[in-house]
Amino acid sequence: MQNIKVIAFDADDTLWVNETIFRSAEEELCDLLTDYMPREEAGKLLFDVEMKNLPLYGYGIKPFTLSLIEAAITISNGDMKIGLVEKLIEKGKQMLEEPIELIDGIDSTLEELSKRYRLVMATKGDLLDQERKLIKSGLERHFHHIEIVSDKTEKQYKKLVRHLDITENEFLMVGNSLKSDILPVLNIGAHAFHIPFHTTWAHEMVDGKIEHPNFRSFTRASQLLEVL
Repeated sequence: MQNIKVIAFDADDTLWVNETIFRSAEEELCDLLTDYMPREEAGKLLFDVEMKNLPLYGYGIKPFTLSLIEAAITISNGDMKIGLVEKLIEKGKQMLEEPIELIDGIDSTLEELSKRYRLVMATKGDLLDQERKLIKSGLERHFHHIEIVSDKTEKQYKKLVRHLDITENEFLMVGNSLKSDILPVLNIGAHAFHIPFHTTWAHEMVDGKIEHPNFRSFTRASQLLEVL
């Protein structure tokens, strides 16, 4: 840990609550379409639509809303009323306007860490939405740099490390997603700390246990202060 100069934090479900908002919207869609398809089948179909659209739309609430509408059209065989489309659009707007709920202890943890390290917010998703959430969160003051990308890959992390003018061994990533925040970071020779969130999107799940000298797992943000 003595080599660490920059600590990057994921945003959604690491700084603030996010995934539960999406799961709630999925459940509402399934409830609205029970006349056409059982809830579990509708949920699986929505996930398939999201995966198909991911390379085209990317991550975020707006792409999710488009997938909600497409899934509803498919589930109803094109028979859904315009009122349902309006409800889904309104749900998307409601999600964009949700108040920010900070992860417990994250504000004070960032406050302490910022005294000793350069802090970066490194997240993926829609630029406008993520910038809006960061401002609403009140956490912007802690960060030296903000990085919002379409996806988190080894290439993107290497680019970020170069931009920060450090080596991989001087970079630490903290996040809730093993797939996006941990594995690609470890693969480039940097450090990664995992703080799981109680709800994880199926697309971000990883099977198997991670064993790596640069990896650690914690249950809450404040525990970072015990090792950094």
